Amino acid sequence: MEIIVFNLFILLAERLGIIMILAFLLVNMRFFRNLIEKRTLKSQIWLFVIFSLFVVVANLTGVEISSSKEIFTPLIITGLPQTDSIANTRILVITTASLTAGPYVGMLVGLVGGLHRVIFGGFSDYFYIFSSVLIGYLIGVLGDRVKKNNLYPSTFWVAVLSLLAELIQMIFIFAFHGFGLIKLIFVPMILLNTVGSCLFIEILKTYLSNERQLRAVQTKDVLELANKTLPYFRHGLDSDSAEHVCKIIKKYTKFDAVGLTDRVNVLAHVGAGQDHHIAGEAVITDLSKTVIATGKEKVARNKSEIGCPHQDCPLTSAIVCPLQVNNKTVGTLKLYFCEEREMTVVEENLVQGLAMIFSGQLAIGITEQQTSLLNEAEIRALQVQINPHFFFNAINTIIALMRVDVNKAHDALMELSTFFRSSLKNGQAKEITLEQEKQHVDAYTGIESLRFPDKFTVNYQISVPENTMLPSFCLQIFVENAIRHAFKGRKTGNTIVVSLAASGDNLEIAVSDNGIGIDPKILKQLGKEQINETKGSGLALYNLNRRLVGLYGTSSELKISTGANGTTFKTEIPLKYGKLSVNQS
Repeated sequence: MEIIVFNLFILLAERLGIIMILAFLLVNMRFFRNLIEKRTLKSQIWLFVIFSLFVVVANLTGVEISSSKEIFTPLIITGLPQTDSIANTRILVITTASLTAGPYVGMLVGLVGGLHRVIFGGFSDYFYIFSSVLIGYLIGVLGDRVKKNNLYPSTFWVAVLSLLAELIQMIFIFAFHGFGLIKLIFVPMILLNTVGSCLFIEILKTYLSNERQLRAVQTKDVLELANKTLPYFRHGLDSDSAEHVCKIIKKYTKFDAVGLTDRVNVLAHVGAGQDHHIAGEAVITDLSKTVIATGKEKVARNKSEIGCPHQDCPLTSAIVCPLQVNNKTVGTLKLYFCEEREMTVVEENLVQGLAMIFSGQLAIGITEQQTSLLNEAEIRALQVQINPHFFFNAINTIIALMRVDVNKAHDALMELSTFFRSSLKNGQAKEITLEQEKQHVDAYTGIESLRFPDKFTVNYQISVPENTMLPSFCLQIFVENAIRHAFKGRKTGNTIVVSLAASGDNLEIAVSDNGIGIDPKILKQLGKEQINETKGSGLALYNLNRRLVGLYGTSSELKISTGANGTTFKTEIPLKYGKLSVNQS
């Protein structure tokens, strides 16, 4: 008898090894570790499926014991005579399922294990169904009580509960099979299943503890990198800030290349492949285009998945994360290796953490920038009001008209009042309706027309409703620029055309003149920086261009075309609608 018990102990130890190997493989999967950290309905369904497969494997790999107490060890038990019994690790799986996922999952796994045992046992020994369900539920309830605030019970309580589970099973076996079978299987199954349950839970505890420590290290790395890079994001996402950020990330990580893009162009690329991933040029990799389009992180493990059209590109694996502001993708953070490989958890978490922090900082930076620009717009509106040239010229015109035509003087005074009122009212708004913007433009051009009769005409070519939203003072700045600079030396025949048309989901804005054109020397600077010229600083166009990019992204950047036949200012912004004023139903 002792030899049989010893042989059974060795054979069950081998079966236990199979379960432990499966457990080890399982906890190495991030998907499984995510399931066991929180008990949600979805996670419990998945855990039920996983442990049900385990319990079936435990039944199929058991040790068969004949009625004459002989031991059989088939590779897989496909059928069991009603006179025979089986020693296996089923209770171990049910116990660990209960301790891991709770009493309800444990009960369901017990039901599956019991049913499977009855089915391949020739539909005998129905007590296994009831005992397995009872053990699954009871161990789950007791486990939840003794674990307190921890994810799992202590090793002592795992051993006690595992021992209790096996004792309950032995009571049922004794009731239906007598003491003969108990003498044979009691010690091996009690000992091995108790030890196995403790090992299984300890494996889970160890991996989760190591993962928490790893996350702490990753958090520290992310925060250190963020601390070094965040100052460059305060002024928005541009080529200069992007290059500094990429150099810092490249210096403090093991990646072979680091890149940043907006939705259209490469902002910076540092490291391998920088000969063809060039700042200022369009994004060329399929991987980055997919991330920009979907707003979802992508990982590439080889060159074909990256999709770079450059044949000699050395980049062979990558992770690309979207940078998002207000749930809209404004760019990407890209990190590359020059070898085909899987990204480690550390690397993926590092990039994800940086992308999240950068996205948040960009949102803060854009908000600060827009506040600053709105303040500048308000200051400009106030400056226009107290501009001595504009103000006194308008007043002098009104005084002169009062001597010859009181009605025109009255109209001019009303136009001046309208202009100042709209400047105050709309100076703090990011966007205003076309109706409001047109009133502002008409007031300005009305005053200028009185000063310079027949010098210019403004034609509107508008195919959108008056509640279409525009950046405040957008059209007025374009028109003012044309009046002041486009018609030097010409007193008649000057035309300004204001065009607004819908193009899909966007609004196309164009203001053209038939003036003398813009000097090529200042064309490249116009709208991009302040110009030191006696004829004007270009500050209004510069601020407007910054506002357009800040509000709508680089795709709305100001485009200027000029020649001997005049100049055209163009921009394209998202098509949106607001509310008309009360007097425009």
